[in-house]
Amino acid sequence: MSASVPRLVIAAPSSGSGKTTVATGLMAALAARGLAVSPHKVGPDYIDPGYHALATGRVGRNLDAYLCGPELVGPLFLHGAQGCDIAVVEGVMGLYDGAAGEGELASTAHVAKLLGAPVVLVVDASSQSRSVAALVHGFASWDPEVRVGGVILNKVASDRHEELLREALEQAGVPVLGVLRRAAQVSTPSRHLGLVPVAERQGAAVEAVAAMAAQVADGCDLGALEALARAAGAVPGGSAPWTPASPTHHPTRSDEAAERRAPVVAIAGGPAFTFSYAEHAELLVAAGAEVVPFDPLRDEELPEGTAGLVIGGGFPEVYVSELSANEPLRKAVAELAGSGAPVAAECAGLLYLCRELDGLPMCGVLDAGARMSERLTLGYRDAVAIGDSVLAAAGTRMRGHEFHRTVVEPGSGAEPAWGVRGPRPRVEGFVQRGVHASYLHTHWASEPGVARRFVERCRTS
Repeated sequence: MSASVPRLVIAAPSSGSGKTTVATGLMAALAARGLAVSPHKVGPDYIDPGYHALATGRVGRNLDAYLCGPELVGPLFLHGAQGCDIAVVEGVMGLYDGAAGEGELASTAHVAKLLGAPVVLVVDASSQSRSVAALVHGFASWDPEVRVGGVILNKVASDRHEELLREALEQAGVPVLGVLRRAAQVSTPSRHLGLVPVAERQGAAVEAVAAMAAQVADGCDLGALEALARAAGAVPGGSAPWTPASPTHHPTRSDEAAERRAPVVAIAGGPAFTFSYAEHAELLVAAGAEVVPFDPLRDEELPEGTAGLVIGGGFPEVYVSELSANEPLRKAVAELAGSGAPVAAECAGLLYLCRELDGLPMCGVLDAGARMSERLTLGYRDAVAIGDSVLAAAGTRMRGHEFHRTVVEPGSGAEPAWGVRGPRPRVEGFVQRGVHASYLHTHWASEPGVARRFVERCRTS
């Protein structure tokens, strides 16, 4: 594909300004015009990409310069955008907010610069008029390498309010590309970790996305937004699309024989386990696995022939009663783990493998209890593998992200999964036989050997 795919980054001065509404609505509105739209999200967020997928009919993908490194942002973007007419990238937090203590790293501005993409700033104008010009001017001039190509005014109260805002912005020199009135029908429900995932809302989520699309189509100049995206030019650095296949691996006869015995890797899904990066499944397939999804809320058995199990993040605490009630599957998971088969679990998956969650029985693979907590644990982590496991050799360094309101006691087993570096170093997670369970969400594209190692263990365990 061409490295000059048209693209826009939807950013804001702060969280809560309306980025998700505008980005999702714009994706859906452009798709309704017959364009193939590639959806992307800056940062580690798993929930917004679900709404993006509804809007575009394509998998929502993340661009995280901390988890994957700045060098992979362009290639991962091009991988996701293959075959598309235009790409829309939703930012994270405020435009210049990145990883704590790391300067611009992983901020929306950083990713926009890595992509050479123009930025559209979404401003909550509900409590200001002329001051909007100073705000927009400040964001547009803060970093000369960030091109703010336009502004979309959100939560505008009236025609008179709009008139005042437009007059003020003429002085800032940044064009107004859209004006959105307050609209309750486009709101999406939230809870302790953000928006409620699409998988839990189903029909309501479809209606919300349709309302977002209608609002953006009515209030924004789609032609001008398309033109801005098409002026982006080539992605800097001569990036080629990322591929899940290893560029250094050359199959041998034994490899080819193993390929004919593709091990089944079951990946947990459904409403309780919605957090997964698309690249993980692609890497597993490229490594020779047959990937089969299953729903721990409904399926009483693991997929036939399961040789390995991946349980990602999600909201098991919301579905703890249903998960506990599915005793046949809990026993099947425990038996698989007890056999020494590879099991990779992150965050929600860790909770599911515990002895109990909020007093209700879980799989009992780990001799640990889990419970909800008032305290939010949030942030990027720099980690190193303590010992060998089905995912990584001892000493492997990976970056991860924690985001939960639960506590696991004890927080690590006799063989921890990770040593977390930083001001308060600690060990975290569990490695026992074929199980690797941890609170850290990681992006395997940063270390493709993780998937190859996991699949190889599935073949030999």
